[in-house]
Amino acid sequence: MADSPSSSDHQEDWGEEMMELNKDLERMIEDVENISVQLTWMAYDMVVQRTSPDLGDSLQQLEEEFLRCRAVICGSPGEQELNQGMG
Repeated sequence: MADSPSSSDHQEDWGEEMMELNKDLERMIEDVENISVQLTWMAYDMVVQRTSPDLGDSLQQLEEEFLRCRAVICGSPGEQELNQGMG
């Protein structure tokens, strides 16, 4: 009878350990799924850019305009450099 409490404790420890492993595996699976989604979007973006080269130019213009707006709103010293680059 002395063995039954220790085996019961052992089974409880085993059950808790299995629950922790399951939680860890679920987190890992979720992380891998998120990475997979990001890779899919990256591949999609690459295909779109290759089929439409003008998109890259448009994105570059959009980024430059965003930086100009941010410089005006925030009063960034980089504003003068951006404006000089236009002319």
